[in-house]
Amino acid sequence: METLVWILHIIVAVVVIVLVLLQHGKGADMGAAFGSGSSGSLFGATGSANFLSRSTAVMATVFFLTSLVLAYYGLQQKKPAASVLDRTGVPTTIQPVAPAAPATAPEGGSRAADIPQ
Repeated sequence: METLVWILHIIVAVVVIVLVLLQHGKGADMGAAFGSGSSGSLFGATGSANFLSRSTAVMATVFFLTSLVLAYYGLQQKKPAASVLDRTGVPTTIQPVAPAAPATAPEGGSRAADIPQ
C-alpha cells in the first residue's frame, strides 16, 4: 500500500509542476494596462477560476494528503534509535578525570592570591 501511495505522490507532484507552468501569470497583462492592449484593470481581469487553476488546487490537495499518509507510514515503522556514534563502535562513555592540583603563586609579591576562588 505504501508503494502505491509513493507512486501516486510522485505522479501528482509532476502534474502539479506541469499545471503551474502552464498557467498564465497575473503580471503578464500588466503591460496591456498601460496602453498596449485592452485590459480592464492594472493587473488584468480577475474573473472566476478557470480549469487550470481549479485542477491545480485539486492536485495540490491530493499532494498534501499523500504527504500526510506517507508521514504516517514513516512514523509507524519501528526503527531502533541509534546514533552515529553507536554505529561506529567507538565507546561513548567518558572516564572521569581527577582535577589538577592548583598552581602555587610564585614568590615575590604576586597578587594572584588576592583573586577570589
